Amino acid sequence: MQIVPLAGEEVLTISRLTQQIRKCLEGSFELLWIEGEISNFRVPSSGHFYFTLKDELAQIRAVMFRMRNSALRFIPEDGLQVICRAELAVYPPKGEYQLVIQWMEPKGQGALQLAFEALKRKLADEGLFDASRKRPIPYLPRSVGLVTSPTGAAIRDFLKILWGRFPNMEVRFCPVRVQGEWAREEIAGAIQMLNEEGRAEVLVVARGGGCLEDLWAFNEEKVARAIASSAIPVISAVGHEIDFTIADFVADLRAPTPSAAAELVVPEKAALSECLASLRDRLLKAEAKDVRRRRETLSHLARRLVHPGRRLREHLQRLDELEERLRSATARALNQAAGRLAGWRARLIANSPSRKVRDGRLQTAALRRDLVRLTLHRMDAGRQACRELAGRLQSLSPLAVLSRGYSITRLVPDGRVLKGVEGVGEGSRVEVTLARGKLACSVRSVEPGERATADKLKGER
Repeated sequence: MQIVPLAGEEVLTISRLTQQIRKCLEGSFELLWIEGEISNFRVPSSGHFYFTLKDELAQIRAVMFRMRNSALRFIPEDGLQVICRAELAVYPPKGEYQLVIQWMEPKGQGALQLAFEALKRKLADEGLFDASRKRPIPYLPRSVGLVTSPTGAAIRDFLKILWGRFPNMEVRFCPVRVQGEWAREEIAGAIQMLNEEGRAEVLVVARGGGCLEDLWAFNEEKVARAIASSAIPVISAVGHEIDFTIADFVADLRAPTPSAAAELVVPEKAALSECLASLRDRLLKAEAKDVRRRRETLSHLARRLVHPGRRLREHLQRLDELEERLRSATARALNQAAGRLAGWRARLIANSPSRKVRDGRLQTAALRRDLVRLTLHRMDAGRQACRELAGRLQSLSPLAVLSRGYSITRLVPDGRVLKGVEGVGEGSRVEVTLARGKLACSVRSVEPGERATADKLKGER
């Protein structure tokens, strides 16, 4: 079965339906107070806050635009329980409803206290509270810079104590607002201006007591960074002794009150005068004592002082004595040198190169004669030994046996010497070596036996 819209029934588009829902929701809910936990918090480049508010059973998207969130005293984060003043709105492009936050406050903890703790952690992590960066306060500055309100009790208390301790101390006063929206700008600007002027040797940032909201200008990051970047040491004197601000942690020294800051910044002039008088007395006594000591030393040296003429005569006599000793030492040294020279001359003559050459030539001639005599003797002995060996060799030579009528027979072509008829048959060729000449023969017959001889040999040339 096909279902179609009846005549007169309106077919809505998505956009039209979303617009009707939007009118219904936004017209039914005015500004709401919403409590929930922040999750999925993010801040894109636009500066708007986007997050989700949730409880145990439900959640809803939320947005806080930059023009609203710039007034927050704290930075939201995931897991923070907050109370919000918001409008309920529909976001047509996604067809979602959301909360548009107008105001936000942490639940159970004030925004100012939360902002104070967050900034304190941030600056501590950057090292702005480290003791290593704290600079010493000058003992007696030539000029004091004061940053405070011109109408508050802090300036009266500070100047009363300061000029009571040191009446002619120069004060470079820079009036600022210490409370309100523009206080942080004026305080930071005053610190920068006194640094640029460069006359003050120490700065005092002061304010009377008050609640956290009253003192908040001294918890601003801009004021803290102005104090940290100051080239002049800074004393923070904000509130009463129990009050602590971010400025106290960043400053080089914290004073519990403006009056205490005045006591810390300069010593008492009367005490300094007494100290100077005491030091002057000690200096005069030390100087008088030193003068007496030097007079005694001078008197002692004067008694030891000898007339220059007498000292000159003594030096002349000493000079004559030294001249005589020098002559004696010179003569003794010359004699010793002459003896050493004579010894060196004798050694040189004994080791003269020409003498050594002459002796070498004589020795060479004698060795040459001995060598010739020994060589001739060796040659005669060698000739005699050769003659004896030649005789013995001749007597053992086969040729000598051949001269007695014997011959040597070799089988052709291998040249084997025949000692018997083994390996010789009829027609074999043999070579017969005689005392004078050789015979080439062929065998006609072979007769074996111990003394077998060839019956018929035919000689061939």
